[in-house]
Amino acid sequence: MKRRKTGQGLLRIASTGAWLALSALAAQFPALASEPEWHHATALTGTPKYAADAAHFDYVNPDAPKGGLVRLSTSGGFDTFNFILPKGNPAPGVGLVYESLMETALDELNISAEYGVLADAVRYPEDFSWVEYRLNPKARWHDGEPVTPADVIWSFEKAVELSPRQKFYYQNVTSATERPDGVVRFEFDTANNRELPHIVGQLTVMPKHWWEGTNDKGEKRDIASGLQEAPLGSGPYRVKEFTFNRRVTYERVKDYWGKDLPIRVGTNNFDEIRYDSYRDSAVLLEAFKGDQYDWRLENVAKNWATAYDFPAVKQGKVIVETFEDHGSGIMQAFVPNLRRDKFKDERVRRALNLAFDFETTNRTSFFDQYKRIASFFAGTELAHSGKPEGKELEILESVRDLVPASVFDGGFENPVGGDPQKVRGNLREALRLLTEAGYKLDGRTLVNAATGEPFTIEFIAQDPSAERYVLPFAKNLKLIGIDLTIRVLDTPQYVNRIRSRDFDMATLLWGQSLSPGNEQRDYWGSASAELEQSYNYAGIKDAGVDALIDKVIFAKDREELVAATRALDRVLMAHTFVIPQWFLDVDRTARWDRFGHPDNIPEYSHGFPTIWWYDTERAAKTGVAQ
Repeated sequence: MKRRKTGQGLLRIASTGAWLALSALAAQFPALASEPEWHHATALTGTPKYAADAAHFDYVNPDAPKGGLVRLSTSGGFDTFNFILPKGNPAPGVGLVYESLMETALDELNISAEYGVLADAVRYPEDFSWVEYRLNPKARWHDGEPVTPADVIWSFEKAVELSPRQKFYYQNVTSATERPDGVVRFEFDTANNRELPHIVGQLTVMPKHWWEGTNDKGEKRDIASGLQEAPLGSGPYRVKEFTFNRRVTYERVKDYWGKDLPIRVGTNNFDEIRYDSYRDSAVLLEAFKGDQYDWRLENVAKNWATAYDFPAVKQGKVIVETFEDHGSGIMQAFVPNLRRDKFKDERVRRALNLAFDFETTNRTSFFDQYKRIASFFAGTELAHSGKPEGKELEILESVRDLVPASVFDGGFENPVGGDPQKVRGNLREALRLLTEAGYKLDGRTLVNAATGEPFTIEFIAQDPSAERYVLPFAKNLKLIGIDLTIRVLDTPQYVNRIRSRDFDMATLLWGQSLSPGNEQRDYWGSASAELEQSYNYAGIKDAGVDALIDKVIFAKDREELVAATRALDRVLMAHTFVIPQWFLDVDRTARWDRFGHPDNIPEYSHGFPTIWWYDTERAAKTGVAQ
């Protein structure tokens, strides 16, 4: 049952005369009218962990020293500082320059609590039909100008105007208006969507006066174009220097207005943060070994198993360490483009899954480091398992006519390979499904029985290392007549082809928070399937999925959210929209030993470099970075 606005029940039972009297009284004495209270923080479910008088968060060192340089890496290049445009490659780390209205803490992601940054308070009614943010009067841009409601409204309007993805994400926001006392109000076209206030709070705010001004050449800036100069922001860092596609350095703002905010104390400790761009993954690894950057998140199993025995590791100058990752789920998969006719039949996609021998690939290419993915929320409590029961079963029953009957029988199971006998059995079953779907073998080539067109797949990648797992997959597909070829593209080409949906298949992934909500529409909702900039890479269109996304979005509490998400997961997996790959529930990292970190790193994130700091004693032993 939907919640009513405060006082609504009272007014419904009042007589007409009493209603008019109450209305007049409320107009004469506004304080008597029921209004939501202002809060320093808010949570999707439960109660925020930190009170209004908290000096800092538990997972930081409030006395962390400030100073030093940390060098990070990126791949693929960058050519703009304008991050809202769907085209171009924004500079890595540009988010350090800007801030949002609210921000999450690293140690309570399961309830998605948000605390004020640019806003010092938030309020909304019981039915979540609008939200108001009160700006912190201390908030300043780096040029000293105050952050105003006009900046917030302009940033919102430009985001939805210029970015199809943002327009879709904020589709339920009907207006943004300024109210007295530095307050911005957002109205929604729907009620009881408890996540809407939160996602509006994540809006990145930009300086209207700067963007509507001119650069040092006297040229008027244009938010609809790429930005080739250092941007003005309100965040803890500003751009110090840059060379597009090569390097960008950010420097800490010494007089940063928000340094004493509870969410900022003990964070942003480095004087400089530098990103170097590399085009080749092999060069990237060698650059780390050569002390060209400080921190590496290793995502290649072979490297983790064989590449970290170089002298600096043996000497203790490089620390190799894993951190448990409980803060997010993941689906990484071979993603067929369902907009192509050959992938629209579910039997075809099941056949492709049968042809993927994960167990052998994991043993021969990945040193048995990975687990097979069987969920769109792998590694979290949101992943479905076994037969549905309780609240999850109740939710599935409510959409029974829209979902596969198999979801009531048990959880999704991937085929199992690992030895020749199992692989042969899987390929026989794959060929049977393909025959049912209208294909036949013409000699050793699988063709469409009606048209005679051969079944081919072009797999696109941006890293040559993909061949290690794609070629064994292609070999198995060849045994059932499917010709899969791999094409390695440079990053801009790859990105453009994924964005424009000009691909047969690619390895893609979706990261998931522990509090899923409106972003699920962008991931798998029918309305986003033809939206070029959406995250619905596969092109999923399914009425049952749409209905369950709404169950997730409108969940009233944590129990219902978990149940609805598991139901959604179960249906997504039942359709075999993608061919699941693998995941790891730890972060594999290597770092040059120049840094300190709090003793109580949050379980949901290692927090590097945000809550770490430069340790001069360690750096002296390891060698000062250049």
